[in-house]
Amino acid sequence: MVDFHATTIVAVRRGPDDVCIGGDGQVTMGETTVMKHKAKKVRKIFKGTVVSGFAGSVSDAFTLTEKFEKKLDEHGGNLKRAAVALAQSWRSDNAMRNLEALLVAADREGLLVISGNGEVIEPDQEFVAIGSGGNFAYAAANALFNNTDLDAEAIVRKSLEIASSICVYTNDNISVEKL
Repeated sequence: MVDFHATTIVAVRRGPDDVCIGGDGQVTMGETTVMKHKAKKVRKIFKGTVVSGFAGSVSDAFTLTEKFEKKLDEHGGNLKRAAVALAQSWRSDNAMRNLEALLVAADREGLLVISGNGEVIEPDQEFVAIGSGGNFAYAAANALFNNTDLDAEAIVRKSLEIASSICVYTNDNISVEKL
């Protein structure tokens, strides 16, 4: 099986009116080959009221995002209820259990990480980062969030720029979605 390192995602909420998520554009196959430079791994879903981003196996992440959108429809756009329903499905469905991806989703009320183990994680602070360069981006977001007055988009962009300067699986082709 070929190992795809797919991405760095950062999400930041600075209150209900300042919500942003961003990701880099690189998809890497194995340890040595960049397969794509301009992948878009963040998007608005559920009538533009939720921003989401994914990391992990690309096809698995697309499948997961589609299933999450269906759960949002089923639960009237309630982020937490949809995330818990997705996590329950993920744990109980044999096909879904093999998906190798993480999903970050945010709306005006919350920020969540939905993991491949069927967990729903609400971060302690109003920012999170996942993926190959996630630790680098998280450290940058932490410093910027807690020590500056930058808005969510500026923190997301700068955190991804910092991660791209350190992580070989993260590039500086950044795409951002904002509520």
